[in-house]
Amino acid sequence: MECCVLIKGRVQGVGFRYWVKCQAMLIGGIDGYAMNLDNGDVALLMRGDEKAVNSMLQKLHEGPLWSRVDSITIAPEYKTYFPPVLNGVFKRI
Repeated sequence: MECCVLIKGRVQGVGFRYWVKCQAMLIGGIDGYAMNLDNGDVALLMRGDEKAVNSMLQKLHEGPLWSRVDSITIAPEYKTYFPPVLNGVFKRI
């Protein structure tokens, strides 16, 4: 399963992308990219089995200690912001 999401709130400057990487490693089986956007949001492209991706989507609502997640939106249109997947291999989040 592949999923691209847009995360709004206080999600930059609080270790959010590093937290996402740690959560993905704890859940296991998730590859992808997390990137800061110029408007202060974070875009996340992830791929893994359905259970792992759904677990990650639930975790995203928590965020790290100093963050504040206002909304998470499935946003496939943001997929074009990410580097192409080469030979079916994602960079590990």
